[in-house]
Amino acid sequence: MEHNPQGRPIPQEAFDWYDEYAHGLIDRRTFLAKLSGLTALGFSMSMLGTALIPNYALAAQVSFNDASIKATYQTFSSPKGYGECQGYLVQPSELNEQAAVVLVVHENRGLNPYIKDVARRLAKHGFIAFAPDALYPVGGYPGNDDDGRAMQKELDKTKLEEDFIAAARFAKALPNSSAKLGAVGFCFGGYIVNMLAASMPDELDAGVAFYGTPPAEALRDKVKGPLMLQFAGLDTRVNNTWPDYEAALKANKANYRAFTYDDINHGFHNDSTGRYARDEAEQAWTRTLDFFEKHLLEKTVKTLVM
Repeated sequence: MEHNPQGRPIPQEAFDWYDEYAHGLIDRRTFLAKLSGLTALGFSMSMLGTALIPNYALAAQVSFNDASIKATYQTFSSPKGYGECQGYLVQPSELNEQAAVVLVVHENRGLNPYIKDVARRLAKHGFIAFAPDALYPVGGYPGNDDDGRAMQKELDKTKLEEDFIAAARFAKALPNSSAKLGAVGFCFGGYIVNMLAASMPDELDAGVAFYGTPPAEALRDKVKGPLMLQFAGLDTRVNNTWPDYEAALKANKANYRAFTYDDINHGFHNDSTGRYARDEAEQAWTRTLDFFEKHLLEKTVKTLVM
């Protein structure tokens, strides 16, 4: 947890207010007014902003110049969505055989540098990673989260979902793809992974949803997995949606695993903000990679052996 210069932790309320602001439950003016109330306790607005607002330089675990990967931008068609769309495609440089593909889905603000880095991490691990930018049809991620969030909020949700379905099918059919498809998403992206698991259950081979809400209730009986769900213990907004969703998964006899990491906030995997929880993020990411290896690679090996 972030601390002020006197060593006192930033109150949990500040993280809760940021979550409300980031998800449109309060506006920017209200968010800043709430934060200003903490200055009487010795917390400067500058220090609070540093703890809460992303600093994407901190998320560069894999350089875009890393020689072991190759990154390009690829357009794809979404006839039922916004038409022409674009994503960030990252592959291992020395790809001598087909590889499993993982769709990487951003939060509610477009394809920011943190999500691009997640795609590079997957490629560094040997997967083909494809990270669509939902904002491409309206100019692309604008370079800051506030504008990106406002832009994405104005998009038609149904068309947006169709764009990610089209992206998943585009990625699965890439020339170097083994036709094994995984998806990992964060926040809004976690919702999209759940939506894909319900909308294309026979095409998605493994999905990992970080603090994502469930798909539409009418679709939940179609989810069969494999699915991994990662929750933050302090994330009451998302966690309150889990019991009903889990009941549906149990009724479906779906293949799923769920993990809750205690005493951490929504967004704990995002290493560009004060919500980042290093130990839990590393554990959750190791579980993610192991899950993809099990469901995207083992079957491919067995097929080659046969």
